[in-house]
Amino acid sequence: MTYEEVLQRVREAYQTTDVSEIQEHLAYQFNIKGEAEGAFYVEITNGTLHIEPYDYYDRDVLFTVTAETLFQIMDGTINAIHASTMGKLKVEGNIEKALKLFGLMQQEKDD
Repeated sequence: MTYEEVLQRVREAYQTTDVSEIQEHLAYQFNIKGEAEGAFYVEITNGTLHIEPYDYYDRDVLFTVTAETLFQIMDGTINAIHASTMGKLKVEGNIEKALKLFGLMQQEKDD
């Protein structure tokens, strides 16, 4: 799998996520390590979700993870908190805001 394929899969999974109720600014950077290495960001601003293939230096949270683990979190195979305690997901920054993102991921999976 390539970095571009990872980014496309994330975009496809969350392009219809309803974030219209979120009026605060949230910014997350994902550093994918190993196969498909690269960085992308997820930003929620004014009730709109953006997923772009760039570093985001003014971020609230930085996640470092392999593509495989990210997809396992996305599909609900493993819980993000469990992945973090196992050392598969490194989280730096505002934990409360990190949990908001994982809540949105879980909501999208459940829909």
